[in-house]
Amino acid sequence: MKLSEIRDLLQGTVLTGGDHLNIEVETAAASDGMSEVLASPLLGSLLITGLTNIQSVRTADVADISAILYVRGKRPNERTIQLAREKKIVLIATALGMFDTCGILRNHGIKGAT
Repeated sequence: MKLSEIRDLLQGTVLTGGDHLNIEVETAAASDGMSEVLASPLLGSLLITGLTNIQSVRTADVADISAILYVRGKRPNERTIQLAREKKIVLIATALGMFDTCGILRNHGIKGAT
C-alpha cells in the first residue's frame, strides 16, 4: 500500500516527505519502545508510534524504516521534523489511537513486521 493511501485511510497529516508518498509499504511495526524496534528486521516498514522525540527518527534511520506514523494526535517538534527531512523519512500524524490504526491497516492488507 502506498503511503498516500495510508495517509488518506487514517485521515493523516503529512509532516514531512510529501514528495515520497508513492513509497510502498507491506509491513508495519507498532511500538513506543525504540529498543524493540531496533531488535526486529523492519527494512522498508512503517513504524507506528506515539513517541515523538528525536529518537523515533534516529531509530527509523538505523532500522531502515521508510516512514513513521505518529498516533493519538501527537506531533514531533521542529528539530525532529528537520532530522526526518535530512534522513528522507516520511512523517505522518493521525488522531487515531494505536489500536485502531493497527486494526485499520491490518484490514487493508498491511502485515505485521516480525
